Amino acid sequence: MSRRSIPATLAGLSLAALPLAVAAQSENEDADRLDPIVVTATLGPATVGETLSSVTVVDEEDLRRQQPANFSEVMAAQPGVSLTESGSFGKQTSVFMRGHASDASALLVDGIRIRSATTGSPAWNYLPPQLIRRVEIVRGSRSSLYGADAVGGVVQAFTLPSEPGHSAWLEVGGGNFDARQYGAGASVNENGTRAALGVNRYRTDGAPVIEGGDDKGYRNTSGVASASHTFGNGVKAGFTFLSAEGNVEYEGGEDDFLFQTAGVQVEVPVTEAWRTVLQFSDARDEIDGETFGTWGGPYEIDTVTRTSRLENWVTLGVHEFVIGAESQVDQVDGSTTYDESSRSNHAFFGQALLNFGRTDVNLSLRNDDNEAYGDQTTWGSAVGYRLDRHHRLRASAATSFKAPSFNDLYYPGFGNPDLEPEEAVSYELGMEGRYAHAFWDIAVFHSDVDDLSLPKQNAASSVPEARLRGIELTGGWEQAGWRVQAAATVGDYEDRQTGEPLVRRAENTVRVDLDKTVARWNFGATFRAESHRDDDVYDSSTFTTKRERIAGFGVWDLRVSRELMPGLRAALSVDNVADKEYATARYAPGTDYISAGRIVFLSARYDFHP
Repeated sequence: MSRRSIPATLAGLSLAALPLAVAAQSENEDADRLDPIVVTATLGPATVGETLSSVTVVDEEDLRRQQPANFSEVMAAQPGVSLTESGSFGKQTSVFMRGHASDASALLVDGIRIRSATTGSPAWNYLPPQLIRRVEIVRGSRSSLYGADAVGGVVQAFTLPSEPGHSAWLEVGGGNFDARQYGAGASVNENGTRAALGVNRYRTDGAPVIEGGDDKGYRNTSGVASASHTFGNGVKAGFTFLSAEGNVEYEGGEDDFLFQTAGVQVEVPVTEAWRTVLQFSDARDEIDGETFGTWGGPYEIDTVTRTSRLENWVTLGVHEFVIGAESQVDQVDGSTTYDESSRSNHAFFGQALLNFGRTDVNLSLRNDDNEAYGDQTTWGSAVGYRLDRHHRLRASAATSFKAPSFNDLYYPGFGNPDLEPEEAVSYELGMEGRYAHAFWDIAVFHSDVDDLSLPKQNAASSVPEARLRGIELTGGWEQAGWRVQAAATVGDYEDRQTGEPLVRRAENTVRVDLDKTVARWNFGATFRAESHRDDDVYDSSTFTTKRERIAGFGVWDLRVSRELMPGLRAALSVDNVADKEYATARYAPGTDYISAGRIVFLSARYDFHP
């Protein structure tokens, strides 16, 4: 597989040639940002173009500039992504990628999978963006590499520093809705050592989540501790830890939550052409909550996933091969006694990354053996052809599956232990252009899904046959202090039996991020819009479920920041500038979960540099 490299230093240049070298270096830096190295799509480092996948990268500079208070702001209206939220500020969030169910996309933190084993979905709303340095969003099937639930795609957040050097930071901020945020951290990346330590506290009294409701608050105290070191013999060892805990109030109750990942990893170069990677991890999603009302009361749900993963990488010339195995155990405990409290999954997988001049070929195969639902074998294939140094065509096909959750299988009185996994066959055709200061990408996707899961209140349901198809358009330009990123998705997500659209998915989305740097100032704006969507709503008075339509929306966010002195920067963000009330989910017949409206936040950050 081909790899692009940029020399770290240029020697022997004359003074006359130096300006040309500086200009060339600037163009290379812009090109690196527009075609960055990613690891999620193929398990190892490759440029976005080389992965033969649809990938979006949100780097540390983007996160600093946009200042998201919740991880949902990072994901909102990204290409192929539609969100539903049960109100603002840490409320329940569902992420639909390319029309697939919210529990059919995988979330990783520093390579560690985390999700609730009971619901099957990750707690997207509890991941603290203030401690994240990078996010990779890979769209399309990845079950042949990551196993169950990687049907719509994989999202991975990273906490370790990528830029060389060492630094520390302090941050404080506040805004309306009595929001406050405090953070501090330090990082180092030099002489083979990378480490990060950080803490963050965010709290708000919140806003009503339905018309006429009371304010619903949110508190999240989080921390990260990660480190790795590469020894003189090439052995690399490291650990990573992220924890977020707090309280979230919602309509009808509140939860105390814990969202936590921990892992250790060792990479050993066995020979010049063979390296082995071994990882052990522990992921926890815990809730201690209470629902109010006649049928309410306290409850507790604790899920733990422990994983052991082995990868062997073999390089033969320009070709790379991966052979690996994974063992995973899910455990459930709490106030509800499930018919089964644990299940194990054992998998073997392989990948071939082949290069034949202008042609790249990626092949992958995986077999999962789960004690709850048996064997599942998935495969993936992709081929890419470089038309010239700037343009590439790609095509891919893959199979994938989503595992039934503990609630689906074992919930007392409702679970069905005979449920089979949701299965999908997906195809993609794409073309991209990447230049020194700009890029564009177009992708057409199609998935046929059997037994696709649907969210419904008081009922488990699925669609026997669904067809998910659409087109994604992305592009960007960066030069002379300007930075533009734009994405649009046009989808068609259909129940094949009824011909109706699938619920809760906005089929059409648009997002544009525009920033301009002038001296010490940075000015920016984000526009995002989503089309209407349908939702199935349970009416407790008639004991029936009916379908209702939720209107689409478009909102503007504005931001400005200024460097007050070296290392000290003040920033002001105004989200939903027009104070538009909009909804992405319905609470009850005729009643929506509403947004908070205009959100204003002022912060100051000081970065200590040597």
